[in-house]
Amino acid sequence: METELKDVKMVNTKSSFNSKPLMVRLLALTLTLVAAVLLGVDKQTTTVSLTIVTSLPPVDLPVTAKWNHMSAFVYFVIANAIACSYGATSLIVILVTRGKNKLVSLMLTVLDLVMVALLFSAIGATGSIGLIGYNGNSHVHWDKVCNVFGKFCHQVAIAVFLSFAGSLAYLLLIVLAALKLHDKF
Repeated sequence: METELKDVKMVNTKSSFNSKPLMVRLLALTLTLVAAVLLGVDKQTTTVSLTIVTSLPPVDLPVTAKWNHMSAFVYFVIANAIACSYGATSLIVILVTRGKNKLVSLMLTVLDLVMVALLFSAIGATGSIGLIGYNGNSHVHWDKVCNVFGKFCHQVAIAVFLSFAGSLAYLLLIVLAALKLHDKF
């Protein structure tokens, strides 16, 4: 019996685009989604004793802390929803174009930069309000509220952390695009 050796062609099984940016983009989408939802459903009601006149007993009032009571928290939720929507849209665009269109890649890199700026501004606004809620401000006689609304403040802090991680993921996408551009030259 005679054995015949046939020429075997090597088939390139590598995809036409890199999966690292796709995974980072999916991570950014997930982090911003969870941050928006976490703060968007954040609500806590507690009873606060209020003394109107010292000769009368204090009046107990139910007080609710919600995300839509502070404009910085509204901005945070909207900014993270925009970043999440952009992340989903950009994933679809990349999968449709298979990463081959240079103009689309440039546009996505610029929009990634816009998402970083948007998220950083929302994190800064929310962080400053959160810090005032945590520490108060003695100069304008604002009392701290996180000792009363502990659960609410903890959820805000976790949402800010997740959003920051999401903005770092978008920043990593910009770095990966710059490294890819550097490899070409």
